[in-house]
Amino acid sequence: MLNKNIETFMACDADFSEATTILFGAPFDSTTSYRPGTRFGSSAIRGESFGIETYSPYQDKDLLDCSIMDSGDLELCFGSTEQALSQIEQHTAEILAANKRPFMLGGEHLVTLGAFRAVTKQYPDIHIIHFDAHADLRDDYLGVQLSHACVLHRCWDLIGDNRIFQFGIRSGDREEFQWGNSHVTTHKFDFESLGHVIKQLEGKPVYFTLDLDVLDPSIFPGTGTPEPGGVSFEELRKAATLVCSQANVVACDVNELSPHYDQSGVSTMVACKIIREMLLAFQQ
Repeated sequence: MLNKNIETFMACDADFSEATTILFGAPFDSTTSYRPGTRFGSSAIRGESFGIETYSPYQDKDLLDCSIMDSGDLELCFGSTEQALSQIEQHTAEILAANKRPFMLGGEHLVTLGAFRAVTKQYPDIHIIHFDAHADLRDDYLGVQLSHACVLHRCWDLIGDNRIFQFGIRSGDREEFQWGNSHVTTHKFDFESLGHVIKQLEGKPVYFTLDLDVLDPSIFPGTGTPEPGGVSFEELRKAATLVCSQANVVACDVNELSPHYDQSGVSTMVACKIIREMLLAFQQ
């Protein structure tokens, strides 16, 4: 008997009822400020994930032993940013209501706002750990407040001061950094203070958002806003694993892969491997 073809991230084919983490794609890039293409990121990650093994020698864990569901890509509205964010919020809320962890694959970074709106309603005391090359703290970009350049400022609108912790930041305008000094905690260039922040947030719910352009573009050229001077793959792998294994991560996302800017496919494979390590780190 023939069965319909359903493509998932490798080994993430559990039923919703038994899954502890639910993957879904948010293929949206309508507010991208430089080079578009992140709408193809989640699909590329899903398709290319079978190029690596389900087993991680770093953690001695295997996705085959996990209960994870990939619910596929959302069909998002490209004509209305607010409607697309509402669709993401609704999907995230459904996952949270079932007491499961949403894991969103972008898409541009603004998709974080849709998921985060749902998370704040479920967890009013939520904190954010944010890996990125860019501060994303502008109040507006060219007069528009719903932009991937403004996403962390929009998240701040929901939770206020001293609950956003940024790492790897090496780009932003002067006003962003000046504003951030009073409202968020920014650790520029690396992950040196990450362990201290995780201890500080012990027992508190955490939203983890990972913009892959935190990586140096020599490792990850497949992004719309490459920023030289980033971290190495191994630095990111260790940092992301630390967050997922030791912080109380109730929801997360990985975003800003534009696969067609790296025809070698290496950037997509880097994304796949980071996601695999994050998923495995959640398994205690």
